[in-house]
Amino acid sequence: MKYYLIAGEKSGDLHASNLIKSLKKLDIEAQFRGWGGDEMEAAGMHLAKHYKDTAFMGFWEVFVNLLKIRKLFSECKKDLLQWQPNVVILVDYAGFNLRMAKFAKLKGFKVYYYISPKLWAWGQKRALKIKKYVDHLFAIMYFEKAFYAQFGFNNVDYVGNPVLDAVDNFEPNEYFVHKYHLESKPIIAILPGSRKQEVANILAKTLEIVPQYPEYYWVVAGVSQLPSALYEPVKNSGVKLIIDETYDLLANAKAAIVTSGTATLETAVFRVPQVVVYETSPFTYAIAKLLVKVKYISLVNLLAEKEVVKELIQSKFNPKELMAALNEILNKSDPFQEEYEKLYQKLKTPSVSDTAAKAMYEKLVQ
Repeated sequence: MKYYLIAGEKSGDLHASNLIKSLKKLDIEAQFRGWGGDEMEAAGMHLAKHYKDTAFMGFWEVFVNLLKIRKLFSECKKDLLQWQPNVVILVDYAGFNLRMAKFAKLKGFKVYYYISPKLWAWGQKRALKIKKYVDHLFAIMYFEKAFYAQFGFNNVDYVGNPVLDAVDNFEPNEYFVHKYHLESKPIIAILPGSRKQEVANILAKTLEIVPQYPEYYWVVAGVSQLPSALYEPVKNSGVKLIIDETYDLLANAKAAIVTSGTATLETAVFRVPQVVVYETSPFTYAIAKLLVKVKYISLVNLLAEKEVVKELIQSKFNPKELMAALNEILNKSDPFQEEYEKLYQKLKTPSVSDTAAKAMYEKLVQ
């Protein structure tokens, strides 16, 4: 069968790549094409467009790039029609993929959604679009099945959270600290995100506090898909930049400052104490304040349904409050470990990728 996948950022690329590997076990004649990243390509998908050319986040950022986004939609629609897959598998990336779901469904394609967009956080009525244009949804949050049922959409399977699979399957490099000469002091990791806007907003402000912690090594987790110029502030800051080795960094870190997103859950699964930070344009934040219906922004707190990790958002993300939050976790003997373990046990399921792939394949061959 022919599978067309669309993922729009780094975590989606990783989880979609594992799904591809699992689908290959079931369908030896499987062909894969779509939009994504290096991980999906390495897993065997023909990459029609890389997500580094398609990632826009925030209301203002989307607005100023509308013409480019419209062109991207046209390219994707044309590619989809030319390839004629048996199924379109959408991976998170709500702004783009909800529109592609409508197009694909109206053109007669079967549409699956893997990793639901976070509609329960804001724009909940968009769940009606999922009901109308998606044949089946494969959820990674345990509460999403009940959420969609409120809108009369019951074609939802909870398959587990793929972050746990990704971390559990990771094999750490035992020579990591030696390779980067990080043996003599504990490490504080900075995870500034995988999108241009995130790194630009987060990195410089975080680096301001580094001189106050000479007893630690500071390491930035960079990603190769972003322009190297984004990491220019790291130069001459006393901070080391390490590209595409985030899991090895987390496996060796004493604490972390993490941009809100999938990385907060990954950090928790590695049992690393963290401070969650986030800053976006004033326009985007003002709109989000009106629309967002959840109390927390980090996945750790959302899934725990209480504040486990400190969140510093917008004006609260400043050197004084960041240092206070970081000092708190550095001075505790075992911060968050009990809560992290509870969260892990709450989310743990058998192989998520295999479960999702099996459910998808069985529905396709019925």
